[in-house]
Amino acid sequence: MTTLRIIIGIIIFSSTGLYIQAQSAHRHLRDGDAAYQNENYQAAEESYRKASEKKASAKASHNLGNAVYEQERYKEATQHYQDSYNKASTDSERAQALFNMGNAQLQNGELEQAIESYKGASRLAPEDDDILTNLYIAKLMMQQQQQQQEQQENQNQENQDQQDQQNQDQQQQQQQQQEGEQDQQQQQQQNSEIDNETEDQQSTPQEQELSKEDAMKLLEVIENEEKNVQEKLRKVSGKKKKPEKDW
Repeated sequence: MTTLRIIIGIIIFSSTGLYIQAQSAHRHLRDGDAAYQNENYQAAEESYRKASEKKASAKASHNLGNAVYEQERYKEATQHYQDSYNKASTDSERAQALFNMGNAQLQNGELEQAIESYKGASRLAPEDDDILTNLYIAKLMMQQQQQQQEQQENQNQENQDQQDQQNQDQQQQQQQQQEGEQDQQQQQQQNSEIDNETEDQQSTPQEQELSKEDAMKLLEVIENEEKNVQEKLRKVSGKKKKPEKDW
């Protein structure tokens, strides 16, 4: 009997302790709600954390996510909403957790994840217009983002094509310039060779060809000289003495 009484006492003491913890958690939740209503989100966060430490619940996690969300810590808020979803016991609580999770993901630029969260919330609460509205907004933002990405990709491609064309034009211009310089060097070399040949020809005496007229004059001079020589020889022959008679 003594052992039974001890066990009963332990059970009663444990139940009392849980009740006190629940009361303390509920008090922290109320303090957090009051601070949240006054837009004192940091104080609300502290109260909700204390409530979660005393007694973990979907409401404490959800409200903690709200307080963190208002401080623009969207990634952390998403984790608290996920924790609230895991602790939720009704579809309404789960839908609300997914809805706010989608809001945090949307603010964080995670459009695909936000759309999936809104879809999950819509399946749990198909008549909730706020969920459908935010789902539509998220899809619209996704479409605009994709269009912007496509425009950016097209612009990048256009810029790349222009750069490639400029590089190609520059290479062609450089090649033409090099070919022009080579042609100029070859022309200068040819001109130099021609000048050298001209100088050689000018420095070397060359036989002059006689024209027909000059050749006739030269022949006439030679014939006249020959006639003069023959005339002189005849005169010399005429002056010779006759040989005396040999007696």
